[in-house]
Amino acid sequence: MYSRIVGTGSYLPRKILTNRDLEKLVDTSHEWIVTRTGIEERRIADEDQKASDLAMEASRAALEAAGIRPNDLGLIVVATTTPDQVFPSTACVLQAKLGVENACPAFDVQAVCGGFVYALALADLYMRAGKCRHALVVGSEIYSRILDWTDRSTCVLFGDGAGAVVLAADDTPGILAHRLHADGRHSGSLMVPGQICGGRVSGRPYVVMEGGAVFKFAVKALGDIVEETLAEVAMKPEELDWLIPHQANIRIIQATAKRLGLPMERVVVTVDKHGNTSAASIPLALDIAVRDGRVRRGQHVVLEGIGGGFTWGAVLIRW
Repeated sequence: MYSRIVGTGSYLPRKILTNRDLEKLVDTSHEWIVTRTGIEERRIADEDQKASDLAMEASRAALEAAGIRPNDLGLIVVATTTPDQVFPSTACVLQAKLGVENACPAFDVQAVCGGFVYALALADLYMRAGKCRHALVVGSEIYSRILDWTDRSTCVLFGDGAGAVVLAADDTPGILAHRLHADGRHSGSLMVPGQICGGRVSGRPYVVMEGGAVFKFAVKALGDIVEETLAEVAMKPEELDWLIPHQANIRIIQATAKRLGLPMERVVVTVDKHGNTSAASIPLALDIAVRDGRVRRGQHVVLEGIGGGFTWGAVLIRW
């Protein structure tokens, strides 16, 4: 038995934070941000919203698109770096909010911006083992709460949001291949070093990033992982209909496409409207591209992402 994506959904908080707004907070400019990142605006969650709330909205949209009831789900996986709390998992909280009563397994995956491809690959393997017929995979993040709003090197990059997909068992494979990697030797290049210790925050509880090191590693790793994933089914990059990358930075996206020999016309780019939403960015971009008609049934699509750790991976799907 194989798995196929049968529904997508996404959710962006209502509050918009533009580059012009950021000009009032830090020493930056709209032109500087757009030139270096491609980002024009990002969304900020309300104070009373949690990652599970964003995930719930995206999940409901995906379930509706798939025509699947919550109690039909046999697995829930949530990729997030910004969970509601230390425990229980955001996936368990989401399970309750969706009204799922069948005691299906639910857990979080923490692979930062690579989290969604990790979660999707895990769900596919679970379904290939015949353990369930429907699975929900979600990426949900509220990065605005782990940003130092006086640090222009990071605060201009990130935003909040959620995206979700529903998988259904199928005799024909929809997810054709996936490859995952990690290299903890680079953990210091992108991290949030703070932790809770004795009821207090110990260390810096904000995103810390070595931009140059991340860029250099990301472009090579993303190009290599796409080629590696395609090689599993004897495909070449030029045979792809769409590349849907982690929406981190337009320069990384453009450099990766160039490395693969793909024109930007075949790359889905949504980073301008929501910034880097970490584990949520790939399902967000996929949902937007599906709903506006760019991604059509029968097309071959690669989803790829890289995040702190470093973790990185790619999933090839036949939509």
